[in-house]
Amino acid sequence: MNARITPRVSRLLAALVVACGVMAAHAAPAWQEGSTYNAGAVVTYNGHDYKALVTHTAYTGANWNPASTPTLWQDLGVTTGTPTPTPTPAVTPTPTPVVPTPTPIVTPTPTQVVTPTPANTACYQAWAAGSVYNGGARVTYNGVNYEAKWWTQGDNPAQSGDWGVWKNLGNCGSTTPTPVVTPTPTPVVTPTPTPVVTPTPTPVVTPTPTPVVTPTPTPVVTPTPTPIPGNDGLPKHALIGYWHNFTNPAGPTMRIRDVSDDWDVIMLSFGEDAGNGNVTFTLDANGGTEAEFIADIAAKRAKGKKVVLSLGGQEGRMTLNTTENVNNFVNSLYNLINKYGLDGIDLDLESGAGVVLGTPIINNLITAMKQLKAKVGPTFYLSMAPEHPYVQGGYVAYSGIWGAYLPIIDGLRDDLTMIHVQYYNNGGLWTPYGQLNEGTVDGLVGGSLMLIEGFKTVGGAGWEFKGLRPDQVAFGVPSGRSSANTGFVTTDVINKSMNCLTKLVDCGTVKPKQAYPTTRGVMTWSINWDKHDGYNFSAPVKSHLKTLP
Repeated sequence: MNARITPRVSRLLAALVVACGVMAAHAAPAWQEGSTYNAGAVVTYNGHDYKALVTHTAYTGANWNPASTPTLWQDLGVTTGTPTPTPTPAVTPTPTPVVPTPTPIVTPTPTQVVTPTPANTACYQAWAAGSVYNGGARVTYNGVNYEAKWWTQGDNPAQSGDWGVWKNLGNCGSTTPTPVVTPTPTPVVTPTPTPVVTPTPTPVVTPTPTPVVTPTPTPVVTPTPTPIPGNDGLPKHALIGYWHNFTNPAGPTMRIRDVSDDWDVIMLSFGEDAGNGNVTFTLDANGGTEAEFIADIAAKRAKGKKVVLSLGGQEGRMTLNTTENVNNFVNSLYNLINKYGLDGIDLDLESGAGVVLGTPIINNLITAMKQLKAKVGPTFYLSMAPEHPYVQGGYVAYSGIWGAYLPIIDGLRDDLTMIHVQYYNNGGLWTPYGQLNEGTVDGLVGGSLMLIEGFKTVGGAGWEFKGLRPDQVAFGVPSGRSSANTGFVTTDVINKSMNCLTKLVDCGTVKPKQAYPTTRGVMTWSINWDKHDGYNFSAPVKSHLKTLP
């Protein structure tokens, strides 16, 4: 989330990839913008050797040089040999090399699923443990049909349970339906129907069921779609900030009561991994006593503010590999929410927590958040703040960390209050609208539109991510020049970006198909840095948000 995340991501990604190949130790070719590099390729740049962590194209103008993009390159240290100018990785295959990596993930099954939909009793293609299934995909396993609720790979349908990824559609094939339906009705109707039903039962049976059945379907369940704009108790356009539970150059931890009322959502940074799925929170001494902290939170909530526990940041490690891990995760978070009087949870977990495509944590996070919402109730607040390679990065490549948050967002879209991707610390992003730079109106508008209007992964050739409601989408930027390594953005750019998204004015090259007046707002790292800088971020941004339609 802050400037310290980038080295952490770099180290963890390096550990994941080192086992994949042997590094070239000497005479690496010089890195060249516009070239395509396969995972494992070694180049030299500014006197250091670097190893490519994932297959990618260094698009011209994106500034994805090895020194500034640790999510793409591992620093191998000072160059030990004389670099040769001939790049072995080759420029020739430019955009195409990106496609091969994710193709195996997208193709496996979704296509074969659509045809049999009408017949509930028909069997579908057999479930395969190694295949990837998107939401809506149907399979058959041990004579039973199942439908995927969201993206999944390797989850056995028979072991899914009520909260799992697979919905049980019932038995399939010709063996079960016919024998079960025929025998039962015949014996019941034949013995007595004619004498008993006609004379008296008819008047007695009819009046009673009708009044009983009617009140129930009108259920109290209808109001549950709380995720309607405005129903979450927040302003139409919100200002979201992260509060440090630690001392850093911005200063010591501040009391929650001292947080400016310009902030609509206060993210407590961060919950900590206590092992085996458990999460804990240790209040910094400068944040007041525990009783004062709880009272401060209650006072902010009484003013209509949301106070949420964020999971992630520099030490963002969580263990979510087993059912036991998930149960502990849910129960410990539920206890923390009740203890401190919180509104919900923010997910800022990334590669440090193992958020990589194909790993158990992806489906386990989805399952855990659904279980937690069931325990807390429909007012449960859920937000996400991944770095943009984990989201829009899926447009470049759909493998490893690239696009790894897309199945999580898709699986929780009906439970998600808000997502505010971090558009900083990672260089520019490549989008359907072209290459866009950090700190620009086009960068913030283009990244937001990919979430609202949706996009296909792998340069438009892969899985399609469906768009979210505009009120679920905000964008994340640094609060000042000291709070992040790169991606600083002026308040003028922030305000113009919101004007473009909500009113179609002040747009740059990228212009939405239509105005999205419910686009949610702006997130920043951080509340503490903003106070340190004299409220140069929160005051003007909040003032402008109040003027939007």
